[in-house]
Amino acid sequence: MRSLRERVADTKWRRRLAARRTLNHSYRVAVGIVGGLVVALGLATIPLPGPGWLTVIAGLFVLASEFTWAERLLEFTKRHVKRWTDWVSAQRLWVRLLIAAATAAFVYGVLVVTLHLTGVPDWVPGWVPLWR
Repeated sequence: MRSLRERVADTKWRRRLAARRTLNHSYRVAVGIVGGLVVALGLATIPLPGPGWLTVIAGLFVLASEFTWAERLLEFTKRHVKRWTDWVSAQRLWVRLLIAAATAAFVYGVLVVTLHLTGVPDWVPGWVPLWR
């Protein structure tokens, strides 16, 4: 099975870019910047509600299209996410509910601390039970 990087490298448009050294270098730098920004955004949003880890994995996919190290890191991440998912799936219902409750409590705590530090935005309606 060919890697993502190899499949991208074999496309016609990518071979044309690779033929021109300056263009190839600029493209790889752009992929590194965009992928790095997506990964950084994902890492910053992991404790918040939303797709934090999914964003990190998407950024690794972008980076893995050009860089071998990112491809290895993506495989490592996918392997460990699968192990975690398999482990949680094998647990009893009360353990899964406890994990879900702990996750929800953590997200709620991050949200409360964030609102405490930054203040409640003005666009939040007055009936929402938050302090001002």
